[in-house]
Amino acid sequence: MLLLNQTDAAVYTALLAGETLALGILYERYGEAVYRFALRLLGNTQEAEDLTQEVFITLWRKKAYDPQRGSILAFLNTLTRSKAIDRHRQTQAQWRLQERWSLDDSQKHRSDLMDKLTLQEISCQVQAAMAELSTNQRTVLEMAYFDGLSQSEIAENLHIPMGTVKTHKRNALLKLRKTLTELL
Repeated sequence: MLLLNQTDAAVYTALLAGETLALGILYERYGEAVYRFALRLLGNTQEAEDLTQEVFITLWRKKAYDPQRGSILAFLNTLTRSKAIDRHRQTQAQWRLQERWSLDDSQKHRSDLMDKLTLQEISCQVQAAMAELSTNQRTVLEMAYFDGLSQSEIAENLHIPMGTVKTHKRNALLKLRKTLTELL
């Protein structure tokens, strides 16, 4: 009951100290605003509810909010926007992958033997070019283009600096371009 009358900064400090009731108080104060913002960004009530939960879980686990830098609502909105963009990227990557597979299926039915051989040859060349990349470069490209992860997510997952992720990605793309020039 004592925390209910405290400022956001005091409630957040209590959360940092392990007071789980503080998370409930912050959710009561800002849950609806985060949900409405998530709904506006995503356009889907279920996705907005999931994102709202994810934002508050991130607030609790990561403890990244700094009261000196602004209001907690501004922090939560920034976190919501960032996570909505990540979800959007992930959804797009899944759709692209699904489209690629469905396109491959439809091409199998329509194409003749020469088309199939040409596609197989190109696929083999791309696979060979990917095999020439270093493990780090290949991993970064696969995470970015097949898993739809952002550079910061890749850096976090691989426990390497974001600059290293950017370098691996750029060098890999340059090497692929050089290797696959004949296909282009």
